[in-house]
Amino acid sequence: MTRRFDQGPWAVDGIQTVQPGVHRVPLPLPHDGLKAVNVYLLEDLAEDGGLIMIDGGWAIPEARKALKEALSTIGRDLGDISHILVTHIHRDHYAQAVELRRSLGSRVYLGAGELPGLEMLNTVRDGLASPLKSLRQAGAGELADHVQATHPNPYQPNDWETPDRWLHAEILHFGGGELQVIPTPGHTQGHVVFLDKRRGLLFSGDHVLPHITPSIGFEPIEPTRPPLAAYLDSLHLMTQFPDTLLLPAHGPVADSTHTRVAELLAHHNDRLRETADALGDGRHDAFEVARRLPWTRRVVPFSELSSFHQMLAVNETVAHLDVLVLQGRAMVASMDGANQYQRER
Repeated sequence: MTRRFDQGPWAVDGIQTVQPGVHRVPLPLPHDGLKAVNVYLLEDLAEDGGLIMIDGGWAIPEARKALKEALSTIGRDLGDISHILVTHIHRDHYAQAVELRRSLGSRVYLGAGELPGLEMLNTVRDGLASPLKSLRQAGAGELADHVQATHPNPYQPNDWETPDRWLHAEILHFGGGELQVIPTPGHTQGHVVFLDKRRGLLFSGDHVLPHITPSIGFEPIEPTRPPLAAYLDSLHLMTQFPDTLLLPAHGPVADSTHTRVAELLAHHNDRLRETADALGDGRHDAFEVARRLPWTRRVVPFSELSSFHQMLAVNETVAHLDVLVLQGRAMVASMDGANQYQRER
């Protein structure tokens, strides 16, 4: 399918007008494989004549500078940002929203499902505590020790202030229109997307990405239900709404949300089958299963991933194994502190 909005490298600094009054601005993520995070500026919704921004970016000087320069091209400045609607709690989405509120007085909105994660961050003060615990339960204790020793604690107290308003499944009414808030747990428990029905736009955060699959359940709190099961349900939910343009947090604007959702569902069905095949006929922990699987679109062996991405790979394998258990295709038992999986016969 030809994507008429895919106009070259999406992460290049600047501003792209998606529709009149709707602009995409990629903000830099130094030393991150994703390269950039998109924020969106809406000019004609706020009743005070200000701007509504969707997602905030990472609170680093490079991001603030890029945002300021992009605003200047449409005759605006940072002080015009009156509302910041954040899709989820990850730093590249939330941190700069908090900083802009602190310096400019912007109002920050965040999904109510992120409250437990935010409280946990401010209790344990370690954004990797839960993922590392999951690694150890997956039989990857040495990898967990290595990640802990080589990756600095990502917690920074100023990043995790509470928002001005917690969002639920609701419609936000502004002077120039409205946005529907749709909870989409999976990537995080409190992830939300914002639907502009009038203009046929879905601001999808990390829920639906055009070129990659988001990590599942990578957050500071242990999930209340298997995160991949929640994510798949949230993908199916998108098909209950009219098809829209897809405005993602990472990657270019795409023509059809439904098309990409179908691709993601097919991918996870394939991955569940591959995970079941890698499990074989024996009993194995998730670390062993992950090492048998290829990774990324380039089919990279597990051994060639960085330690951080090995952590993501193991935890993603846990997510798929847990769905196999829910589907009755595998069973799990705890042995010596690690979960062991085997196929149902």
